[in-house]
Order: sequence, then structure tokens, then C-alpha cells
Amino acid sequence: MYRIPFSKTYLDFELPANMRGTYSASRPVEPLADVEKAIDKALADPINSPPLRELAKQGDTVCIVFTDITRNTPEHLLVPAILAELNAAGVRDEDITLLCGTGLHRPSTPQEKVIKLGQSIVDRYRVLDHEPFNLAGLEDLGITESGIPLSVNKVAYQADLLIATGIVEPHQYAGYSGGPKTVAIGAAGEPMIAHTHGPQMVDHPGTRLGKIEGNIFHQAVTEAARRAGLDFILNVVQDDHKRPVAIFAGRPEDTFEEIVKAAKGLYEVPVQQEYDVVVAGVGFPKDMNLYQASRAASQLFFAPASVVKDGSVFIIPAPTPEGAGQGEGERRFLETMRSGNDMPSLLAELRRTGYPPGAQRAFVMAKVLEKNHVIIVGTVTPEVVRQLHMIPAADMDEAFRIAVSKIGRDDLEVLIVQRALLTLLVGRTG
Repeated sequence: MYRIPFSKTYLDFELPANMRGTYSASRPVEPLADVEKAIDKALADPINSPPLRELAKQGDTVCIVFTDITRNTPEHLLVPAILAELNAAGVRDEDITLLCGTGLHRPSTPQEKVIKLGQSIVDRYRVLDHEPFNLAGLEDLGITESGIPLSVNKVAYQADLLIATGIVEPHQYAGYSGGPKTVAIGAAGEPMIAHTHGPQMVDHPGTRLGKIEGNIFHQAVTEAARRAGLDFILNVVQDDHKRPVAIFAGRPEDTFEEIVKAAKGLYEVPVQQEYDVVVAGVGFPKDMNLYQASRAASQLFFAPASVVKDGSVFIIPAPTPEGAGQGEGERRFLETMRSGNDMPSLLAELRRTGYPPGAQRAFVMAKVLEKNHVIIVGTVTPEVVRQLHMIPAADMDEAFRIAVSKIGRDDLEVLIVQRALLTLLVGRTG
């Protein structure tokens, strides 16, 4: 019997008789015994930076950029600790803005703001959503040497002190999320997001999962955060059960470097061979829509170690009640995928014409679907799954029957990845 996440619970299943399973999960790391104490310690002794209560002073304006509901960052623990430091420095409540770094995702709902921050903070402070299409609300940060147009939310740029929270985990383009990305992408304008997620960037061999060195995407977001004036970050690494295992605070670039080391020790897992079928667990909130849930397939497809053969099948259990997703980027993902009759021609067209931000998910998934099949199990929006050139299945039994029919035999090697978005498969030796 195997168990993987499904929404806020779990899905238990068995493999058909002739299939052989291998189970893969992040390495066991002892979670922090006292998270609030660990946060206080990180803030009291930050990396290459004075503590916040020394950085801030009375009369300063402060902007704290936090992640949206698609990220499992425990802002309900991080943000109150930051606010306590600012309060100790004499910063007034009315001089503090909490900015939700939505990127091109939909605006956060009032309920999501409360989930992220807590009711008392939402009631006490100014809480805003970033608006990537509002040109009047963006600060032009110039163009990098490589031609990337940089921009950031004006509230963030104009603050005397700019702080960001974040969660550090494997990321398809940035190598690892968190660090500068919360501000550089979460609070960026559409042109920057479009360029950094465009075909030239995504096709670049340095823009890869788990890769920081030589990663031009990471270089771009680091430069954007630097020009935006990001002063301080408080980032966390979590295990498969969303329990913090490491918390670091301090100067953005130095802090990110240290926390990535901790993340690699948790997320990087050796794999020994290629498989016919990969079952990829996702879980809430990523399995709310197909834009996010489909990342399980692309993350495993582009893993440092090759885990699938051409013609293999990815099985992703995900309810996807929001369909493709409700933000502008998610809508573009759906429209772009729906426009393609087949994946090779869609890829050729996107490389020729480019695409708007959000549609990079279509470009990446077209690469996956050009060589493999993707089955979404338990979806309540099967028609949207079909429009995205994926296959809906009612349950795991049906998914395995489809896999057998696609591959043409039933003696399949199956890899079960408990949390695909939190597992970086490396070091194939077989």
C-alpha cells in the first residue's frame, strides 16, 4: 500500500499485480522543536546584517513582501516576528505595508490574507496585493546587460526598508525558490516576468531545477532584487509535512546561499534508474489548479537525474477545483495549450513567436507532453484536463489501466514520489 498527498488529506493505493514499485521521498530531517524560538534566534543573529531592530528606526517606511497562497510559507509565524522587531525599533504601524507578492497569479482573497497573516495583523496593518499590470504602480529599474527589463512595485521600491519572506525549495527555473524571488518576481511588472519566463530563458541550459551556479534566471532575479533595494530576508525550509527544518535571516544574497545548502540536504534524493510510470504526489494548495499541479510532471521530467523514458507516463493525483487556475497567467496557460494541435508544432510556434508570461507553463508542459503522457487522477475538471492535452482518470486503478494501454505492456516499473515538488532527484548511478 502506498500513500501520497491529495488535497488536504491522502490517497492510498496499491499497484497492479505485475508492476514493481519504488518509493521516493525527501530525506528525513528533524523538524525544529520550537519554531518561534528559531525565528527569534535567526532575527537576533542575522547573516552579514545588523538585526532588524537596528536596521529600522522611528520614522522609516517599511514594506514586507510576503508570498501568496500558492506557497506554503508560514507567514503567520514569520511576519509577526518581523513586526515585533520593527515595533521594538519604534516603527509606527501606519508606516508599515504588507505586500502580497502575487506575480501574475490572481489577487489574494480576504480569507487568504487572514490564513497567511492572521486576523489581528490584517486588521491592524495595511495589506495590499501586487498589481503587475498597473504601470503607474511600478518602478522602472532599468535593463540588465543581457536585455532584461527590470521593474518592481513602487510601494516596495519607495520604502526606506524593504523586507521579504520566502520558502526555499526546488524551482523549475530559479534553481531554488525564495531569497530574492519573492520581490523580484512576486512584485515585478509583466514585462520582466514575460522576459524571465520567455523561451530563450526557459530553453537556456543554465536555467534548471536545483541549479544556482550559472543560472541566468537566478542571476536576473538577484539583480532585480538588488536594484529594488531588498534589505533583509527571513526564509524557511520545510519538510514533506510542512514542518520548518531550517530558518535563516539576514542580508539577502548571503542568507539565500546558506539556506540553499540546507535545502539541498533535505530535497536532493538519489535515483537509480529510469521508470515506465512515475506517480507524483502534490497536495494542497498546489493541487488546486492545473497550472501548479502540472509542475509535478515538469519538475520530474527536468530533474538532474533522468527518471523517465520516452513514452513513459506521469500520474498526478490532484482535484484541481480551480481548473487551469484563475489568474491571468493561468488563463494564458490554458489558452496556449488549447491552441496547439500537437506538441512539436506548438513548441515550434512558441519558439518562433514567443509568448506572454504565464504561457511559459504551456511551453514547459509541451516539452513534457512531446515525449510522455500525463494523467490527472481525481480531477473535478476533466474537460479542462483534456484541453491541456492531458488525460483525466477517476481513480488510480483507471490511471494504471491507461498507462498499460499507452506503454503496451503491464510489467511496469513504477516510481512513487511522495511530494514531487519537494523532491529533487539526482545522481543516477544505474
